[in-house]
Amino acid sequence: MAPLLRVSKLQTHYFSFGGSRVVKAVDGVSFTLREGETIGLVGESGCGKTTTCLSIVGLLPSAARIVGGSVEFAGEELTQKRPREMRRIRGRQIAMILQDPMASLNPLFSIYTQVAEPAYYHRAIRGRSLRQRVAELLRAVRIPSPATRMREYPHQMSGGMRQRVVGAIAMAGGPKLIIADEPTTNLDVTIQAQYLEVLKDIQQESGIALIFVTHNLGIVAKMCDRMAVMYAGQIVEQGPVRHLFRDAKHPYTQALLGSVPKLGSKEPLFAIPGQPPNLAYLPTGCAFHPRCPNAMSRCAAQEPENALIAANWTAKCWLLDGQTEERYVSAVA
Repeated sequence: MAPLLRVSKLQTHYFSFGGSRVVKAVDGVSFTLREGETIGLVGESGCGKTTTCLSIVGLLPSAARIVGGSVEFAGEELTQKRPREMRRIRGRQIAMILQDPMASLNPLFSIYTQVAEPAYYHRAIRGRSLRQRVAELLRAVRIPSPATRMREYPHQMSGGMRQRVVGAIAMAGGPKLIIADEPTTNLDVTIQAQYLEVLKDIQQESGIALIFVTHNLGIVAKMCDRMAVMYAGQIVEQGPVRHLFRDAKHPYTQALLGSVPKLGSKEPLFAIPGQPPNLAYLPTGCAFHPRCPNAMSRCAAQEPENALIAANWTAKCWLLDGQTEERYVSAVA
């Protein structure tokens, strides 16, 4: 079965006024996503996760432009679509949940109006059926008393409730793919866990695919089937979550996992030395080599290719040069 989404060698750059400076925010990103599957995009701030997602849905700011690669969704090439064509796809086929619900919700309109709009526009639902649909969506995201809540405004709801309303809006058009860009960042731990359960239940009931952007590796372990680790605009390692958590191959993935606090451990937290590179002035070779404890002279001179570790598991690192797939299959069996 063909993937629902296929991103191939995607390049998205930001251009300064006059074009004197180019920021390679996304530099050759490739991954696939099947129906009902969840992939987690992880990495430090500024590594290109959000720009990758905005490139998929065609919502890049004016300074950004896709300069190479492709985004194929359900057999259609999205990078060649006109803005009017993308407006028909957004909401109906692909929806996005942003980090801050107040950036998504209009304070001047009721919850009913905002949840009903995509169902009205994309699914042509009208009248009493539309009101019933809104109530069903609010109930699906576990908002109590939906008939009462739909008459309220965003300021009358808690942060957790507002984030659930944004989830209901994303579902209203019946999309095949939802992109969640750090939707739990502003929620406390209890509400965060509840919200993740809601997303998981929705996915199991509807079979939607999910791209989950997060810094929280615990969320990745709970929510995702596969993980893609981004650094300096590239995916440096991707594969099944259980494999990467057990035996990550790229030094950056290993460093991220090593910096996660461990319950009951008295050892000091590991911190990755240095800072992520300026994407306008990337180092030569492997972008991680200035911070890598295993860096070799080759790492500074030449960018590594993707090494196939096992089925659906790759990493970009010269330490893996010459390693064969068979050698690593036994490590994850």
